[in-house]
Amino acid sequence: MIVARLIVVAGSFVALALAARLAGAQQTKVVPNTQFGVEASTQFAAPDARGTKLGKDVTQRYQIGMLVSAQGGPCQGIYATAPVPTDWPEQTVQVITEDISPNVQKIDYRIIGGTVKQMLVSMPYIAPGQEVKALVTLEIRRYSLLPPDDTSIFVLPNERKLSKEMRQYLAPSPYIESNHTKIRAISKEILTKHKADTAWQKVEAIYDDIRARVEYVNGPLKGALKSLQDGNGDCEELSSLFIAVCRASDIPARIVWVPDHCYPEFYLEDKDGKGFWFPCQAAGTREFGGITEHRPVLQKGDNFQVPEKPRDRMRYVSELLTGKGGTPKVKWVREILETVN
Repeated sequence: MIVARLIVVAGSFVALALAARLAGAQQTKVVPNTQFGVEASTQFAAPDARGTKLGKDVTQRYQIGMLVSAQGGPCQGIYATAPVPTDWPEQTVQVITEDISPNVQKIDYRIIGGTVKQMLVSMPYIAPGQEVKALVTLEIRRYSLLPPDDTSIFVLPNERKLSKEMRQYLAPSPYIESNHTKIRAISKEILTKHKADTAWQKVEAIYDDIRARVEYVNGPLKGALKSLQDGNGDCEELSSLFIAVCRASDIPARIVWVPDHCYPEFYLEDKDGKGFWFPCQAAGTREFGGITEHRPVLQKGDNFQVPEKPRDRMRYVSELLTGKGGTPKVKWVREILETVN
């Protein structure tokens, strides 16, 4: 079960100028609010015929943003950020409408870590009892993904040839303790026991072993190592443990976040060095190499830093609001309005 994540900070205002100065060190790119899709990243390339294939699509309209009101006096210098879905090979996102109060000075978007898009909202002043809104309606077309026809063509990537962008998916991250001795021991045990011939079979052996080893039980977040020790966990734990064992086996992997759920992706290459991401369903119905999921992709990845909290590592980029004066009351909005098809 994915719990709600939000951060509201009252007190000193985090200035946009400070955020801009920090952005360069945090792999953050501010883009104009008219440029909603993500550009110039290999992670957003169109599907290749050798990898996953697009299946059935579902189009939905979502409203995302925030409602902010001033309690106990006027609020000044309100600055808020909220993650928003963006384009992926299996997803397209289009802005349909914006509902913005006059008090909103500016809205921009930025990219965090190459895989998360955030809405940045500046509200200089909110009068006592007044409510200010910054809402965007998105039309999101999400495809299910079908497994590749020929899995024998894939090999494990050469770590020395991976880009910096890709090497992060071999490293530990919050609640994914891939360098722990117990995780490494399980990796070695699984691969020794199954003696898989191909890279695909190696990942599939990890997948089936983790699903057999860890019972699905709803509960609080505890991460890969604790779920291995306890023998149970929910979708976050199963995904984290699968990813941790993949990384300990030199297989890049990461979390995909959708509303109220998450699942893992793993990365393999063909013999020419062309890379492919493949999803699997860690909790629930067995789906490996493809997935019948139509909820929008919110984020991909599990190890982020945002300019406003440069010392913190985040597994998921949550909402944030800062300001001064009275107490700002915020309602974060992310709700489905309708299914188009």
